Amino acid sequence: MPDLPEKQLQQLERRLRNRREELRNIIHAELAASSQEDFTELAGMVHDAGDESFAELLRGINLTTRARELDEIRDVEAALERIKNGIYSRCVDCDAEITYDRLDAYPTAKRCITCQSRHENRRGGRDATPSL
Repeated sequence: MPDLPEKQLQQLERRLRNRREELRNIIHAELAASSQEDFTELAGMVHDAGDESFAELLRGINLTTRARELDEIRDVEAALERIKNGIYSRCVDCDAEITYDRLDAYPTAKRCITCQSRHENRRGGRDATPSL
């Protein structure tokens, strides 16, 4: 991979692998906890509309958090696949180099700054993909 020195690439790959492991542990712990916390049962046990709304809010927050973590783990896996294929530091849109500074700040970045700005403007805002 000519764009990044091997040492920098290895450092970023290690960070991605560590983050993938953290996310797997978080998701595993949440799934284990969710079997103990049945929010549907909680909603059935409440006695007024305010309590029921709160139970629904808790369930929504839990699902949203899991969806975010699953999206992040997909991004990490995709970045590791790009490393494996030798295209990690190349923009998926224009094939320009993605700078080390950008990858250091955002290891799952798949676009150069120019293409990412263009992508966000087309979508109407910032990409919601979490960074490491």
